[in-house]
Amino acid sequence: MKKNNLVKTIQLAVLLVLTAAGLAIVLLDERVYHLVATDKSYMILCGLLWVILVISFLFIFYDFTMISSYKKDFRELDYVVFSDPLSGISNRFSCDTLIEKYLDKPLPEDMGCVMLDLTNIREINQLYGHVQGNELICDFSNILQNASQDLCFVGRNGGNKFMALFESGDRQKILAFLRKVEEGVDAYNVVSKDFTITYKYGIAFREGDGAKTITDLIALSNQRIYRK
Repeated sequence: MKKNNLVKTIQLAVLLVLTAAGLAIVLLDERVYHLVATDKSYMILCGLLWVILVISFLFIFYDFTMISSYKKDFRELDYVVFSDPLSGISNRFSCDTLIEKYLDKPLPEDMGCVMLDLTNIREINQLYGHVQGNELICDFSNILQNASQDLCFVGRNGGNKFMALFESGDRQKILAFLRKVEEGVDAYNVVSKDFTITYKYGIAFREGDGAKTITDLIALSNQRIYRK
């Protein structure tokens, strides 16, 4: 897509230069101007050239319009593929795509993972229905998304499970993320007393032999959710 856009830009630039050069020759050279103004053949020839130039401009403009439309379609497709349709944050496929980067590779020392469980979603579904449960998932997802800014990747890993993956950082980043989540949940629960959010989380970071791969790291953080 970028290559096509560059080619069309070059074509437009060349066309503009040639048009300007041709116009300058006709207007600045008195002999050429006189021939075009007095000789019918030259006049017809110049007219045809101008028609060709205008058509060329229209085709290039159309190409730019189509490229812009394709980019929009690709962005929308990318959103559909990588975003959770309910919450709007990254979905399980996005989580798996990120995990695949580190499969069969030594686990970086500065990688950390936080798994989060929205613990009261079943209760909300049973008492108030799935519509309210889905709304709670969306609200919790927004809190996680806001808390993750400039800190980590966050995605819905399916159901009521969420994953925050820190590709580079330290324990302070993890604690900063959890603090923001706690603040967001507390603020939410103050306003929405009928449908409060309760959650648990597990952390895995620099575990040594306890987590040699990324799958070990995620599994360990998931296990630690239920130790609280």
